[in-house]
Amino acid sequence: QVQLVESGGALVQAGGSLRLSCAASGRTFSSYAMGWFRQAPGKEREFVAAISSRGVVTNYADSVKGRFTISRDNAKNTVYLQMNSLKPEDTAVYYCAADGSFVTVVRGTVDIWGQGTQVTVSS
Repeated sequence: QVQLVESGGALVQAGGSLRLSCAASGRTFSSYAMGWFRQAPGKEREFVAAISSRGVVTNYADSVKGRFTISRDNAKNTVYLQMNSLKPEDTAVYYCAADGSFVTVVRGTVDIWGQGTQVTVSS
């Protein structure tokens, strides 16, 4: 089982960009589908993006399509979330997640989570 550590969260102005990283431990990273989720204060955690184990298939929430890009580097055991044109409503704690099933990641019913990284977008 992998362990996940997110980084890259910061305070940024609206319209700006950030790249989040999620580093995974273990030699089986390339067998996991990966995803990003976020949770804003007072709201439930929501799906943001997912990527299949080899990076061939991706899926995005409608709210981030065209602005966010998920990618992965299996040689570095890392998944990324490039966030452009950030909006105040993107403010949340962003979590990385992993599962052997891409569908399970999209559904968010996964057991492997990182600790989260805070993204704050000021208006």
